[in-house]
Amino acid sequence: MEYLFIIPIIGTIILIFLPTENKKLIKQISLITSLLTLMESIRIWLNLTETTSDIQYKLIWNWIPMINYELIFGIDGISIWYILLTTFLIPICILSSWDYIKFLEKQFYISLISLLVLLIAVFSVLDLLGFYIFFEAVLIPMFLIIGVWGARVQKITAAYYFFFYTLVGSLVMLLSIIYIWNSTGTTNYLTLLEYSKYFTEQEQILIFLAFFASLAVKIPKFPFHIWLPLAHVEAPLAGSILLAGILIKLGSYGFIRFTIPLFSYGCVYWTPLIYTLSVIAIIYASLTTIRQTDLKRIIAYSSIGHMAVVTLAIFTLTVTGIEGSIYLQLAHGIVSSALFIVVTILYERHHTRIVKYYRGVTITMPIYSTIFLFFTLANIAVPLSCNFIGEFLCLLATFESNTIIGIFASSGMVLSACYALFLYNRVCFGSMSMFIKNYNNRDINRRELYILIPLIFLTLLLGVYPNFILDILHISVLNIVPSF
Repeated sequence: MEYLFIIPIIGTIILIFLPTENKKLIKQISLITSLLTLMESIRIWLNLTETTSDIQYKLIWNWIPMINYELIFGIDGISIWYILLTTFLIPICILSSWDYIKFLEKQFYISLISLLVLLIAVFSVLDLLGFYIFFEAVLIPMFLIIGVWGARVQKITAAYYFFFYTLVGSLVMLLSIIYIWNSTGTTNYLTLLEYSKYFTEQEQILIFLAFFASLAVKIPKFPFHIWLPLAHVEAPLAGSILLAGILIKLGSYGFIRFTIPLFSYGCVYWTPLIYTLSVIAIIYASLTTIRQTDLKRIIAYSSIGHMAVVTLAIFTLTVTGIEGSIYLQLAHGIVSSALFIVVTILYERHHTRIVKYYRGVTITMPIYSTIFLFFTLANIAVPLSCNFIGEFLCLLATFESNTIIGIFASSGMVLSACYALFLYNRVCFGSMSMFIKNYNNRDINRRELYILIPLIFLTLLLGVYPNFILDILHISVLNIVPSF
């Protein structure tokens, strides 16, 4: 497992010492580093034992010897999918930025590879304090990506929104981690699994609330979502892919990995509140998406609705719900990333993301329109797409847990069809607008097609063969749920 860290760290060091003028080599080294890391994560996945819930590939780092503090890293059937999603999307980010980043390219690719190291650490660390440290460290390169390489004048505002919302929310979690250390003498996750039953009900209620304050901002959960649409709109394409594909999954991963196993009573106690906020988020985000006029903002608000379904499924506290939530997170990471690439292709040709200026794109860009339709249908969870499997499992678990909540949650599928199909119809069909005629209307090029093909393939594969993921997930999820 150490190679998951060694490869991108070496790549970052090489990039630091490369001359700034050699832009082509900087891009090539970044891409090779990310692909080697992807290959290593695939190797670990292929060698992962499916029949055990034990943590595998353990790595121990004696970080602060004077207080005997060790950071333990490990991988199981849950964390491996988040790591695979991360190592898969970083090369996509690099390729999609190949021709679009025009200044400070060396610093941009160093930020991307640094983010790769930190995200692998977040998804593999088995320590509450370590999780907090890497959880917060992710903010630094992402803050730079949005604030330095963002597309428009509000990029600095968006970067600060992202940074301060997530930082302030996490301070409460830090206080609870300090309390846990004082109470138990450790923040080691594996040790705390034994200690957690000694936390009183009142302690669990308050500690869970502290974790929720931090993780809900990252998801982002209504009403802590204010930073997300602005960050998406102002971020460069790679930033939008990272935000939608990976970073908003940090909160849901924290719920699954830490809060459910360690603070089970707190989870049960606060479930009605989380159900209520999730249903409001699904309906609110869908209705808000319908009235948006910016292409990226539409996808950003749809992400809030999808992640509300994920949170709802997690807190059904059932095997079906948790498996469905992880599946939907992976599906959303693939499909939403593809949609951001698709709308950016349109932006690069016509230099606007305002929907009203588009009409009749199919006439001059038939291949682009076909791919756009494919991912639009996947985003509204049509059968044979990966989103369908994820949403079906999530809603099935929700109906089994609470029928009324399930009915409200299902409205999101209807509303998502409204805004997604309206957007596609408005942009691609009808007679070509005068605005479109006056700009470059070339169809997608070979590089853009090569970036989208792996996303198309995975969308279909996970929609047709869900056991590809569920077989490995099942034992690890079972290990979380028995206390309920």
